[in-house]
Amino acid sequence: MREMSPRERVVTAMRREQPDRVPKTAGFTPAIQEKFEQATGHKSAAEYFGFETRGIGFKRPDELPDFSPWYPDGVPEGTIFSEYGTGRYPCGFYHFTGRLHPLERAETVADLEAFPWPDYTPTWRHEHLEESCAQLHEAGWAVSGSVGHIWESAWQITRMEKLMEAMVFDHDFASCVFDHITDNQAFVARRVAEAGADIIHCGDDIGMQDRLMMSPAMWREWLKPRWRRVIKSAKDANPDALAFYHSDGDVREVIEDLIEIGFDILNPVQPECMDPAALKREYGDRLAFWGCIGTQTTMPFGTPDEVRETVRWTVENVGQGGGLLIAPTHVLEPEVPWENIEALFEAVDTYGRY
Repeated sequence: MREMSPRERVVTAMRREQPDRVPKTAGFTPAIQEKFEQATGHKSAAEYFGFETRGIGFKRPDELPDFSPWYPDGVPEGTIFSEYGTGRYPCGFYHFTGRLHPLERAETVADLEAFPWPDYTPTWRHEHLEESCAQLHEAGWAVSGSVGHIWESAWQITRMEKLMEAMVFDHDFASCVFDHITDNQAFVARRVAEAGADIIHCGDDIGMQDRLMMSPAMWREWLKPRWRRVIKSAKDANPDALAFYHSDGDVREVIEDLIEIGFDILNPVQPECMDPAALKREYGDRLAFWGCIGTQTTMPFGTPDEVRETVRWTVENVGQGGGLLIAPTHVLEPEVPWENIEALFEAVDTYGRY
């Protein structure tokens, strides 16, 4: 088979067709980025290892609203705010941070409507997307457009326990939170799709190690119709766009639902929680898989030979006929040995050719 461009390789694989070889990617924590730079003398892992995807996204405002009224007790020194007012503050352990919730004390829909919700619609925030996408396509890359979350953004604003209580006892409150976020995500999804992104990158961590965080019925009531709207917004604008859904953990109970509402790609497929080969057998005709290399087991605690064997097994059992992009199932944490990272990408190049 002829050598494909990076974009051709990713799009072919994610359309569940067979490319020339398995595409790959990874994310690094700051500690791993430092290891990478020390070992290679390079700054960009994507360029050094030949990752095939690049990303586009909305511009962030230069200034955020004053969120201090929503934190009457103040915030820790060094707190950084998201556009939704969620605060992150240093915890002194690598890159990990504490989290603050601006709507933790909100009680009514009126309280929610008084909150300074972000606005993604101003032209300056997204007018660059078409040009950025075209430039990356011209360079041969597959382009992923970041959309973000619904569930995660909602509980991070309100606090998870508070939101879950509202989902049971205060339908109007929970609906108001979810709908503000869904309005934003549907607009973002449409714009990145219009711009020509190959992959619409969405996700919500709804999985624990052995089950969902909520009942499947609750997920279907609250999140499924909202994600359906987001994906429809993207695919109405660009029917060729592939919809990517991320959730850590075990999400087997809603995989059929994800497919039904238009998702094409499941990430990260944690092998500690779900059997990637079994998922391939059951859903491989309707779903592509992105990830599959465990960051709870193989990458931090395996030997380089075990990493190579895991890659070989994954290509053989999940990559047959296409439908696989190999990646660690999350960013690589500080305890991952550099030798295992080298072994991962060497093995993809060795075993990943069709």
